[in-house]
Amino acid sequence: MASLITLLEAGTSPWRREWDAAAGDQHRNLLSGRRYRGANPVLLSLGLQLRGSSLPYWCGFGEAKLLGLFPRKGSKAVYVLRPQLHQCHADQLALAGSADRAGAGAAGAGAAVAGVDSGEAVAPGRSWVSYRPLPVFNAADLEGEALEGLILKRRQAGGGSQRPEPERLAAAEAVLSSWPVPASFGGDRACYLPAADRIALPARSAFASAAALYATWAHEAIHSTGHSCRLARDLSGGMGAAGDGGRAYAREELVAELGAVLLGHRLEIGSAMANHAAYLGAWVELLRASPQVLLQVLSDARRAADLICPEAPDAAGS
Repeated sequence: MASLITLLEAGTSPWRREWDAAAGDQHRNLLSGRRYRGANPVLLSLGLQLRGSSLPYWCGFGEAKLLGLFPRKGSKAVYVLRPQLHQCHADQLALAGSADRAGAGAAGAGAAVAGVDSGEAVAPGRSWVSYRPLPVFNAADLEGEALEGLILKRRQAGGGSQRPEPERLAAAEAVLSSWPVPASFGGDRACYLPAADRIALPARSAFASAAALYATWAHEAIHSTGHSCRLARDLSGGMGAAGDGGRAYAREELVAELGAVLLGHRLEIGSAMANHAAYLGAWVELLRASPQVLLQVLSDARRAADLICPEAPDAAGS
């Protein structure tokens, strides 16, 4: 968290990267080639920025050791989130009820049947997902005889499956155009208007590239997922507002930032778009006051991105 705050204070948007068509630019496991999914591309992009690497390949210590690869002295792991599926059975509910009556409450067995996101009791037979932190190392932080060959293999596999840029841009246009919140072009600013449930964007010609247009559009589309008829986030704050209004605004802008990064990753267009310095400063204050908010925001960003562009099923994904 301290490193992230340092980057924000320096005026750096640590999650934003242009798409590297040569590498495929998908964060993948160095050994298996599995693609990291969910909110993990954001965490790994941050990890790349912190260590100045351009290799989107990662692996855990144990699996690397089996091939004679080891982290360089002084290198640090990045933590990704591995989903774990839980199933609530009737006997667990009975146990939880006994524990509650005995005074164990949420600290005892009752916690085992609480919904991870809502904190509410889970009905018998219902399943839910929790997330376990898992440390992984970037390929640039590893050393060993097998490393060069593994990196070459990943690059060749990525280059072979990479779609041409016109195809990727056309797909991005199709996804964003099909989102039910209409976008109008013209004017001098990009914004989402909750009252009208509409996105406003500058003229297409005002953008330096098609990728920049779609990055901006994605940001505003993520905002629109927070409408009361969709994911119902707090959209009441405003830039420069004091107290809770300012914190709500900073939080929602961070959701839109990270959600746009996830969309850019899924659409294979990147997310290279400059942020206003005021956003960065507000995020520093928010993260300092509530460090745990980053994981909460990541969860909201993932839900928002899933609403607009769900990840394709991939049994090999992480």
